[in-house]
Parts: sequence; C-alpha cells; structure tokens
Amino acid sequence: MAYVINDSCIACGACVAECPVDAIAEGEPYTIDGDTCIDCGACASACPVDAPNEA
Repeated sequence: MAYVINDSCIACGACVAECPVDAIAEGEPYTIDGDTCIDCGACASACPVDAPNEA
C-alpha cells in the first residue's frame, strides 16, 4: 500500500529529500506516485506536519 500526502502538506521538501525511489512530486500539496512508492515510510518520518500517511 503506497503513501499519500494529505492537505496539511506545507511543501517544505523534507519528504522529497528522504524518498529513496523519487516517488514524490513537488506541488501544493506534494504528491506521491503510488506505482513508484515502496511503502518504506521515510517520507512520513521526515515530515514535520505528518502529511504523508498510508493509503
């Protein structure tokens, strides 16, 4: 199950830097490509506002 980013995203970029498979695209809010996401949780651990969550 891939992660998704909710509306609390502040577009800080912390998650992008931590994603090992480059599944996160910039925007407001950022988005995660569900086909690329490996469900590692690195984005959720890096996020200061808990925006990434398991879908």
